[in-house]
Amino acid sequence: MAELTAAIILAAGKGTRIKSEIPKVLLRMCGRSLVGHVNDAVVGAGSTHTVFVVRHERDRVAAHIEQINPDALIADQDDIKGTGRAAWCGLQALPADLEGSVLVIAGDLPMFSAASLTKLAEAHESGDNAVTVLSTILEDPTGYGRIMREAAGPGEVAGNQGATGSVIGIVEHSDASDNQRGIHEVGTSTYIFDIAFLREILDTLGTDNAQGEVYLTDAIAAAHNAGRGVGSFILEDGLEASGVNTLVQLAELRQEKNRRILEEWMLTGVAITDPGTTHIDVDVTLEPDAVVEPGTILRGTTHVGPFAVVGPHTQLTNVQVGKRAEVPYSVANDVDIAADEKVKPFTVLS
Repeated sequence: MAELTAAIILAAGKGTRIKSEIPKVLLRMCGRSLVGHVNDAVVGAGSTHTVFVVRHERDRVAAHIEQINPDALIADQDDIKGTGRAAWCGLQALPADLEGSVLVIAGDLPMFSAASLTKLAEAHESGDNAVTVLSTILEDPTGYGRIMREAAGPGEVAGNQGATGSVIGIVEHSDASDNQRGIHEVGTSTYIFDIAFLREILDTLGTDNAQGEVYLTDAIAAAHNAGRGVGSFILEDGLEASGVNTLVQLAELRQEKNRRILEEWMLTGVAITDPGTTHIDVDVTLEPDAVVEPGTILRGTTHVGPFAVVGPHTQLTNVQVGKRAEVPYSVANDVDIAADEKVKPFTVLS
């Protein structure tokens, strides 16, 4: 398995389009904050030094990070805007003599799995490149940076849709031409850099773009122009790269994340009668032959034993349900329900 020396998680943004007083990275989804899901994936991929770059609601976000990852490093983004500057600030928190690879990822990408980030690390390690770009193919690429590739075959035009050569750069949507906006391969705001190269290149990036920001994507073209090598790994499951910019997107991703959680449990032998009305957090555990009836919500560290029946229309938070217990039409928090116990309908336990 490839080693991931370090990771920089960009968690400084305000999330203006969310229209909430809650910092975007702290929004909840399936038992985790958005940045909590990213932390899980990064730690699962083996990062030994993890840096979170913060700014908006700095103390609030940093306190949450301390809860979910006490070993994490905190870096403050300064007044210079852009993902490139955020990555620069993150680098300053890492040991100056650290060598190896560093993952750079946005803090609002809650669908990524540790397995996908591990595959990216393996792709980077297998090539002799300064950076490896994680991309995916989207039917509607609006808003995403487009992957520019060299022409590699007869009739191909560099940067056009269908080009199959090596990556030569990424063009942000706001800076892309109409022709470039026709490209469906997009960047996922996720990269692995050689740490020495990233240190070298970030000081050279400017702000000559539509947003007047330091784009991390400019490092890709810089690597290509310097002959340093740009690798690529195309993510098959494009939904993993989905970010959250509105509460509508948050609701859509929450629904999909929940669907995947339920599917995993059903494949282990848990009977979920109506997946469309059932919600289960990521830290909930269920034994084979447990039954979850319609309208049931399981939160926190709830555990349901074999042959137990929870629901219909039951909400359990941090509850231990024993073997063959029955919990219909109930609300319970932080309690143990014994094996074979039959809770009366419309009971509240806490």
